[in-house]
Order: sequence, then structure tokens, then C-alpha cells
Amino acid sequence: MPKIRFHKLAAIVVLIGFAAWMATGEFSSVGSVAANKAKAAEVEGKAPDASKPKTAEAEPKATLRTVAVVTPPRKTYARAIRISGLTEADKRAVLATRVAGVIDKLPVKQGDHVKTGDLVLMLAAEEKISMVDNAKQLVAQRRAELDAAERLAKTGNLPKLQLDTARSNLTQAQSQLDTAQAELDRNEVKAPFDGVIDRVPVELGSSVMQGGEVATILKLDPVIARGEISERDLGYLKIGDKASVRLVSGQTVEGTVRYISRDASSATRTFRVEIAIPNADGSVPAGMTAEIQLSALPTDAVLLPRSVVTLGDKGDLGIRAVGKDNKVAFFPIDLVDDTPTGLVLGGILADARIIVAGQELVKEGDEVKPVEADQATINKLIGDATAGTQ
Repeated sequence: MPKIRFHKLAAIVVLIGFAAWMATGEFSSVGSVAANKAKAAEVEGKAPDASKPKTAEAEPKATLRTVAVVTPPRKTYARAIRISGLTEADKRAVLATRVAGVIDKLPVKQGDHVKTGDLVLMLAAEEKISMVDNAKQLVAQRRAELDAAERLAKTGNLPKLQLDTARSNLTQAQSQLDTAQAELDRNEVKAPFDGVIDRVPVELGSSVMQGGEVATILKLDPVIARGEISERDLGYLKIGDKASVRLVSGQTVEGTVRYISRDASSATRTFRVEIAIPNADGSVPAGMTAEIQLSALPTDAVLLPRSVVTLGDKGDLGIRAVGKDNKVAFFPIDLVDDTPTGLVLGGILADARIIVAGQELVKEGDEVKPVEADQATINKLIGDATAGTQ
């Protein structure tokens, strides 16, 4: 009889065992053992009492989110308003002739400083000068006649009517002199205020028409820095406030608010502001680009890093803080100043615990677990606040 190989014998044994397991029927109902045990318990009277309520399993309580908070030091800050502008002359006048003629005198040139009433230009006026001289002589004659008439009238040797005639003749002569002098003055152009001659577009001996431009004069002391402020910042300024003006050349000068417009621009809804800057040496020219920093009334505020700023439910910028009930509250930003070390913010409660870490992961009304920020963060805030007040 041939030998049966081992692997064939093993396969036959496995087949016989599998057939025996199928014959038992244990595979027909998964969990039948548990069902049979329950049925046996009912028979023995061990089934659980359905009348007794089942004990509900305790649901685990949600873990509160941990946030880092800090109560920053409060300081008094002057609200800073920064605007762009330019410098301009306090006064600017384009001088023109009142009559036509030929320039006879031109005693000024570009860059000259003049005083009020200084002669800038004179047209040739020989005939008018002669008329003035004749009028002066006539006035002198009529005054002498009046003096003689008054002496005779006192002695009774001159009728009163002749005395009145002498007085009338003097008045008429004085009027003629005034007219001749006025005609001569029309040939002169004089400085209307103290300033500097900026432009002289004519030359000595040239002919000019009536109303022709002959010179431009500027008053540069004080020089004016002009800018536009928003309607939101208007309420923080008043006449007399101090201002710092940084010119595009790098020069920084100090000035005073001298004018605030009360009529907003229809296009930009901004208000014109003028800063008067002392400029006795004329070092600040007109027409230069400038950055104007206005200092409003001091207010109580805190200095915080820019990273704490977040968006509220309505999309406005602000910060989140934790109240006494450990719930999150939102404070809109009242920006007092933007410094290199951080943002100076007002309108925050004195005892507010401001969230400096985790503010983006919570929202208003959430209950959180506040933890005081580490000492390094606190030291940084204190150091920044101190630097911001220097």
C-alpha cells in the first residue's frame, strides 16, 4: 500500500474537524451564547427588574480653554494725529502796476528782504512830478494869502467875505496838490507787508501795461504747514495746540495750530488745518512736503503689542479681555497712537485682563480659564510702556 504524504494527511484532519464544527450549529447565530445566558437567567428568576430606572452614565464636562491674560500698566498719553501736508507762505502777493509806463526805478531784486512801504518799482513820471511841485507852490502861496487876510481882518481893514475867499482858495490848492500826488503815487509800486522778493519778471527800462505783473513778494515768517484732518479727529484739536512738523529734507520744526476749518471738503470730508512755524531766518521754504504730527489732550491709555488686536463679531478691530466671571468680552479699539514699540489704546477698563495669547480661539461670551502671562511677557509690556512715555 502506497504511503500517504504528511501534508495530505493534515488536510484530511482539518477537513474532518471543520465538518464537525459545522454540525454543532454554533455559527448560526452570533451572540447566541449571550442570548442563552439571558434566557437561563429569566428561568432562574435572575432577570433585572424592568421597573427600576437605569442609572444614566455621567457625561464628561467640556474642558475650558486656557488663555494667557495680563493687566498692562496704564499711562497718560497725548493722542497723536499724523497727517501729510506741505509748507506755504503766510502771505503771498503778486504786485502789479496801476498805470502803463516805462520802468524808471527798480531798487529790488530776487531774494531781497523788504519792509512795509518800501519802494519796489517806479514808472517814469516827469510830468506828474512837475504837477506835484506846482501844486505845492500854489498851496504855499494860498497859505500866505490867508495869513495876510487874517491879520487884516483882526484890525478891521478887511471885509469878512474876502477872508472866506482866502480860506476857500487854500482849500482848493490843497485839493489840487492831493490829486497831483495821487496821480504820481499811481506810478509807484510799494511793498504791502514785510517779506522777501521771490520773483521779478521785469527789467529796468522795460515798458509795462496797466495791471502788468512786476514782482512777487512772500511773507515766510511765520511759514505755514497746511494739512487735512479727518472728521473723526476734528474733536481732539483746538487752536493753540502744539504740533511737530517733519520736512522731507529731514528737518524737524515746532509750530502751533493757528486755524482749523469748520467747512469740510465735499470730496474728501476732511478739514483744513494750518500750523504756524516761526521762521525768522527763512530756513523753511514754501512748497515743501511735510509730515505733521498733532498732539491732542492727554488721555489714560495702555500700550499693547500689535499681536493682541483681533476682529470682533461685527468685523471691527479690537481686543478681547476676560471679565470677573471668566467670560470673554470684546473692546473696540480707540487708537491713541501708533508707536514703534506697539499700539497705544484708550477706552479699556482699568481692571480689564487682556488676552495676549489665545484670543483668536475664543469669542465673546465664552467661558475660559485665564492664566496670568509669564513674567517675560509682563516685563516686555512694562518695558514697552516705559519706552513709549519717554
